[in-house]
Amino acid sequence: MTEALAPPRPMRPASTHKDDSYDDVVDMFLTLSTMPAESHEYRRQRECIVSRCLPLADHVARHFARRGEGLDDLTQVARLGLMNAINRFDPEKGPSFIGFAIPTMMGEVRRHFRDYSWGMRVPRRLRELHVQIIRATADLAQKLGRAPTARELSQELGVRHDEIVECLVAGDAYQLESLDAPVGADNTGRTRLVADAVGGVDPQIDHITNREAVRTLIADLPVREREVLRMRFFESMTQSQIAERIGVSQMQVSRILANTLSSLRDQLE
Repeated sequence: MTEALAPPRPMRPASTHKDDSYDDVVDMFLTLSTMPAESHEYRRQRECIVSRCLPLADHVARHFARRGEGLDDLTQVARLGLMNAINRFDPEKGPSFIGFAIPTMMGEVRRHFRDYSWGMRVPRRLRELHVQIIRATADLAQKLGRAPTARELSQELGVRHDEIVECLVAGDAYQLESLDAPVGADNTGRTRLVADAVGGVDPQIDHITNREAVRTLIADLPVREREVLRMRFFESMTQSQIAERIGVSQMQVSRILANTLSSLRDQLE
């Protein structure tokens, strides 16, 4: 059941925003779409959108704060979800930014709680590294204006690139949640999938027991499956982007990912 979450009242003077609908954000996006992406004006407008919507992310974090997790960490996770929503929102396709952003942010926070569910079953070193990846992902997303790639996480944390990628793949194989599982509907009535609420790298690194085995298994995959994993974890592409790249439907990409990760999980256990 989807949790009801009313939008917060914007943390702005009442004379500036008299309601809590965030309807003005759509107009801000429309203005942004008229600007050259590399221009100073574009960056300034985008910063204004982020600043305008930060109270929305903070509100989502507070909504989950009574579940035993620190508010600072939840705020970072919710803000990462906000950045994903800002990156993907198309004002031409949906009239409500809130209707798009809140499910995206809540999905990101729920994934965060799911990732922590394995905390007592893995070595402390991995739990600490997991927290570092989450925080680095949120920090880099703020700096870059998008979810970071595995290579950027590697540089930020000082961890080898291949180790980051193999850990991400191994973690996803061990804690598989079907990437085509429905999580509701978007503004157009289209079914939203788990993967639609995730933009960029999946920071999961639980139950990593044998990186050499993972490397071998990935190398032995058919070319298409290996390429889909590469695009998903090396290039941080969404299902829709992968589908367009290889010329198949998003549902087919979802099945390829689910089947491949399930196979890796079975062979690693």
